[in-house]
Amino acid sequence: KRHEAEALPADVFAQRLLKVREMREANVEPFAYTYAPTHRCDALQREYASLGAGDEEEGAVVAVCGRVTLKRVFGSLTFLTLVDETGSVQIYLDKKRLGDSFKDVKRWIDIGDIVGARGAPKRTDKGELSVAASEWTMLTKCFRALPDKWHGLTDVSKRYRQRHLDLIVNPAVRKTLRQRAQITSAIRRWLDERDFLEMETPALQTTPGGAAAKPFETFHNALEMPLTLRIATELHLKRLLVGGFERVYELGRIFRNEGVSTRHNPEFTTIELYQAYADFADMMALCENMIADVSRQVVGATTVRYGGVQIELAPPWRRVTMASLVEEKIGLDLAALQRGSALDLERARTAAAAAGVPAATSAQSVGEVLNLCFEELCEASLVQPTFVTEYPVEVSPLSKPHRDPAKNAAGLTERFELFVVGRELANAFSELTDPVDQRERFELQAAKKAAGDEEACDVDEDFLQALEMGMPPTGGLGIGIDRLVMLLTDSPSIRDVIAFPLMRPEAADAGGDAVGGVPAAAPVRPAEAPAAREPPPR
Repeated sequence: KRHEAEALPADVFAQRLLKVREMREANVEPFAYTYAPTHRCDALQREYASLGAGDEEEGAVVAVCGRVTLKRVFGSLTFLTLVDETGSVQIYLDKKRLGDSFKDVKRWIDIGDIVGARGAPKRTDKGELSVAASEWTMLTKCFRALPDKWHGLTDVSKRYRQRHLDLIVNPAVRKTLRQRAQITSAIRRWLDERDFLEMETPALQTTPGGAAAKPFETFHNALEMPLTLRIATELHLKRLLVGGFERVYELGRIFRNEGVSTRHNPEFTTIELYQAYADFADMMALCENMIADVSRQVVGATTVRYGGVQIELAPPWRRVTMASLVEEKIGLDLAALQRGSALDLERARTAAAAAGVPAATSAQSVGEVLNLCFEELCEASLVQPTFVTEYPVEVSPLSKPHRDPAKNAAGLTERFELFVVGRELANAFSELTDPVDQRERFELQAAKKAAGDEEACDVDEDFLQALEMGMPPTGGLGIGIDRLVMLLTDSPSIRDVIAFPLMRPEAADAGGDAVGGVPAAAPVRPAEAPAAREPPPR
């Protein structure tokens, strides 16, 4: 007999619709209003773990409910595998116990239906814990066939487009998304316990800022004004510090109008936090301790495996300057060159080009050369957790200049980024609090935007006005939640950790590749991390 999953969807739908009509004609409602289980599947398995093979707990009555994922009929016996969020249990349906209603089991119950069963706990002779049903209830009739259990749901595009189906048939996907929820809850608890307050800032903004990214644009009809979806939460959170709050954070969605890949989704989640009277060194300690504690809570250890590589998350993590990493690759300490010297700029360009960074020949400053060399030559090799510090001011428009006079003169800032398995995971500053310096940097960004840089920001007068009121010394940190979840769950693609990733319409995808115009998910090894720059999570 051909498996139902191979039948045409219209045929399956018609057959099951006919069963719904039959049930209603028999005064049986196929879409129940409620059901009261006594146990979830995992709790039932634990409670009756000691029940011996062939034994039945007489006098006990339990009730369970869930989706039918397997149905086997053997004459006067039918076995159902029932799955809920926590696990599975077998339903043992015996004609002797059920009487006339047994024929309805065979006639009406299909794989995919959601049913409830009440009866005595029983372990079969083969050792399978079961509920020997004295009654059963159709809770929701399923109109579509589930994928064949042997072949499963292997089409990557279909998995992402029909995540509900993916969750039904792939327990590992449910586990990943459950762990994501546990990770975000653990982060919130960790910060709440340290007196941080979770705040909410606008998703619709008049001036996008806080990151180098192209925003999504929209228009408010009633106010007759253009708006953008936020590309970061930073500037509004800082305004809260100006107003008197000292520890704030926001864990929320960010929107950037950029490409998609196994590491990028236009809609993603970050956490940004700000602590008054702290600096970037404080943010390093906070970052490594928080992530390590979250890993202990969710994974059970600070050692995790990603792409076959063992990652150690126990603090302290490595701290290294960007300039020292680049010097190892090109043989020249770019931080020691004189800022503004045409001769030193040419030396930096030449050394970078010789090391395999041709784009550096068009760089306009030593700081730009330094950043390009780091991205091209160093990022992919940072497998274990590493804080890369002292970024050039050219790529750090919201960071304080370095307090060390020599490093300040070299154009370095008090900024770090965290790298793990060759990709950026976090970004932090000693936040810039000088409104005059901040305005100058905004104006440089605005000039870049006017010259055609779609990712450069405008001058945010509202933020500058707030900064002119005085913001206390502040340490700020942003973490990419999706990438952190990828790391802790060993997920190769960002789509694996987002319940509903953005996809092109199915018709538009027909002639393309598997997943919305980008390659299908595949294990990503640290050494394979591409050198192209990733937008910072804050």
